[in-house]
Parts: sequence; structure tokens; C-alpha cells
Amino acid sequence: MSTATEERDIPVLDFVGIGFGPSNLALAVAMEERNQQQPGQRQLRGAFFEKQARFGWHRGMLIEGTTMQVSFLKDLVTMRNPTSPHSFLCYLQDKGRLADFINHKMLFPTRVEFHDYLEWVAGRFEHLVSYDSEVVSLRPVHAADGAIEHFDVVVRQGGRLVEHRARNIVLAAGLQPNLPPEVVVSERVWHNQQLLHRLEELPEAAAKRFIVVGAGQSAAETTEYLHRRYADAQVHAVFARYGYAPADDSAFVNGIFDPEAVDYFFSASDEVKRMLLNYHRGTNYSAVDIDLIDQLYARVYQEKVRGVHRMHIHKISRMAEVHATPNGVRAVLRFLPTGELSVIEADVLVYATGYRPVDPLSLLGELGEHCLRDERGELRVDRDYRVSTQDGVRAGIYLQGATESSHGITSTLLSNTAVRVGEILDSILLATERPTASLVTDQAVPA
Repeated sequence: MSTATEERDIPVLDFVGIGFGPSNLALAVAMEERNQQQPGQRQLRGAFFEKQARFGWHRGMLIEGTTMQVSFLKDLVTMRNPTSPHSFLCYLQDKGRLADFINHKMLFPTRVEFHDYLEWVAGRFEHLVSYDSEVVSLRPVHAADGAIEHFDVVVRQGGRLVEHRARNIVLAAGLQPNLPPEVVVSERVWHNQQLLHRLEELPEAAAKRFIVVGAGQSAAETTEYLHRRYADAQVHAVFARYGYAPADDSAFVNGIFDPEAVDYFFSASDEVKRMLLNYHRGTNYSAVDIDLIDQLYARVYQEKVRGVHRMHIHKISRMAEVHATPNGVRAVLRFLPTGELSVIEADVLVYATGYRPVDPLSLLGELGEHCLRDERGELRVDRDYRVSTQDGVRAGIYLQGATESSHGITSTLLSNTAVRVGEILDSILLATERPTASLVTDQAVPA
């Protein structure tokens, strides 16, 4: 337990951002833009820590030609500040491609181009982020009256532990691969998160037989890419559905991604929340762009016409067993209607089974003891994305992601990121007295 701030004389930040993916990058942009409009005594002071060596967002799935499932107008800033110099349109202007993009008549840029946009923005905010910096401990700091007014954030940087103090933390830990509990990742069994990286290491002789498990967008993209990249390879797609289901991106349903939808969802009863999530899972989960579905179907059909079969669709099927072999894997599939088993010998098995949010409690450590839970045991989160805490906790814990049950389906999506970070900053600014300390401390902590 840390003692009062006055006793240790550590400079205090308004907030520390943990993680520097798109969500906290958008927060950094919003803070700087807001500070430019505020007098000095009302400017927020924040710093970000990212354990990766450089900015990166799903690099393993930057498949050439794949497109975003969200409009370029839902970039890091436009929904909050359409005049921002950090928008996707400003990026295009800076790169000399604005007219070309307009002529292309596209709402959805390629994933490669959008990642380049994110890197372009991140490069403008390197003064606020420390890479290769992993937060290893969060500790409450008690004031003289016993209240928790600050948090000590211990970061592993360059082989030493460095302590920083903040009035608030903003946790944006991102997503982690969602794998069946029995799966053992190996040199020949991967999650698609690592697809491109793993393929670069795969010997050409071991790129002849692939299995892809999953029915969502990333699974369909993985199946299409393997079939296209390896002209002689056999590609087996395995999923429990009858076929790939199209994503519902119709105009009315897309309103679920509007900022006002968060207000509706947050104020709804638990029953209505469950109903809305069930109704609209097809906007985001296990859903595939219709153009890609048509493309995959056309390939299967043309192979039937030619009598040469390389793409195999195993519908209504699940993996029953997976065994490592000297040259890859031996997969046993169960056809669900009859229970019949079949065997596929493959070089590589790719699980494209989605992601789940990192559990905030796994990162909060002892701070979790001061957080309130709901009847499901999950953290209670207020409308401003601040975790509800016990009386006497004046410092704030904010979540970006891991709030789907309270704030709706946009919790882990880009759609509402620009608006969300503005709301978080409003909350921090409202609750925080202006500090007089410098930006960060670099006081070393014994390892």
C-alpha cells in the first residue's frame, strides 16, 4: 500500500493510459485537441504505456485486399471532431491520395490502408507514449484521511521498474484470441491472429493441407487467402453452421452503432439488453460480408465444374479430436446431424474463432478489491465508462473495451471510439483538480 502523495513528492498525472491500440490512441488525440482549446490550468496531463515495441493492430491479419467493415468516417476523430487534423481524410491529403480515394467511390478502405492511417496518427503522438513498457502493478495511494486519491502505476521499462502516479487510469487492454479450452497452440496449430507471421515461417513443403475452424469474417478471409495464396493446397473450412451467414449492415440496423444507441442500451433493463444483443449479433459476430460469401461459393462451384476440388466446406461439423503428427495434425471431425466421424490429415490447423476482451480484473490486481460487481460478478461500469468503486475511492478507473454487457455491442469496435474518448475526458476533467506537477516521474522502483 502506498502512502500519501505529500509524503513521497512524486509528480502526479491526470491519467495513465494502459495500452496504446486504437482506443487509447484516440484518447491521446482527444486530449491534445482539447488541451489546445483550454487555458493552461485546465489542461489534462496524461501518459500512455504499451508493451509492444511499436504501434500495431492485428498485423497478422493484414491480408492484402481485405477491407474494413466500418466506414472511414468512423476513424479516430471524425464522430467527435469533424474538423480534426488527425482524420482519415487528412491522412489521405497528407499522403497525396485524397482525389484518388474519392474517385474510387469507397466507404470502406482496405485493412492495410487503414492500419497505415493508424500508424500515421500514432507517429504524431510518440511524445505521449512509451513503447516496450509493460504495466506490471497497480497500487492504491491513500491520503491522510484514508481515501484513495491516486494510483501508483509500476511499469517495466528497459530492464528496470519505474513508478508513475496518476489520479486516474484508463485501461484499454484490447482483445485476446478466443480458443476452445482443449486447444494447444503449437507450430502447426494457430489462432488466425498470427496468420501472416506464421505463414512466413512455414516451409513451402508444409503448405499443402490446411484446416480453418470458424464461421465469421476472419475465418472466411483466412479460407479465401490460403486458397488463393497456395495454388496447389487443399483448404478445409469447418463450422457448425449450415453455411457462412451474411453480416447485417442494413441502414436501419446500423443505427445500433450510433452514439445515442449507447444511451438507450445503458438505461435498458437486463432483459432488454440481452434481447438487443441477441437480435443484433449478426452485425458483428460470426457474420461475413456477402461479397466474400459469394466469392467463396463461386470458387467451390467452379471447382465442381472443373472436377478439381481444393476448397472443402465441412458444414454442420465440429472438431472432435486433434492429434499432433510428425508432419502436422490429424483432425477428427464429427458431422453433427448423424454423429459420423471423419479424419483429415493436415499440415496446419488455424482456429479463426474470434476474440474476447481481456478481463480487467486480471490487470487491476489489488485495485479490484475496491471495485463493485454486479450480480454476474462483472465490474459495474457507469455511463461515463468509469468503474463503480467503494466509498472513499476518489481516483478513477476507466475502461475502453470489456463493457459490452453495460454499454452495448460497440464496446470493442471502432464505431464509437471517437465519441467514447471524448466522454471519458469530460468525466476526468469534471472530477479532477488541476495538478501543478510535471508530466511523468521516472523514479526507479526496486525490482
